[in-house]
Amino acid sequence: QVQLVESGGGSVQAGESLRLSCAVSDRPGRVYDLGWYRRAPGKEREVVAIISWTGDRIIYADSVKGRFTVSRDNTKKTVTLQMNRLKAEDTAIYYCYADTQPDAWGPGIQVTVSS
Repeated sequence: QVQLVESGGGSVQAGESLRLSCAVSDRPGRVYDLGWYRRAPGKEREVVAIISWTGDRIIYADSVKGRFTVSRDNTKKTVTLQMNRLKAEDTAIYYCYADTQPDAWGPGIQVTVSS
């Protein structure tokens, strides 16, 4: 069973940056996509970014393209979300995600952006 733990959330002003990290605990040899979802107050959970095992396939939500960058380090077993030019509408709980069978989720971490 994959275990995911997020870190790096917090409160910032609009226009500032935050970097989220997720530590992945799993047995060696498994290959899967990793990524980030978020749930804003009163809204459904939505995909933010997904990155394939080799990093050659990346998907971003339209709302974060050009501002957020997802990356992974398979040796360190981490996935990172660099968030720049943050907006108030980026305020949400952010969840680390692993495309395993079944899917795995971190507990979530709060990101608050004040305008």
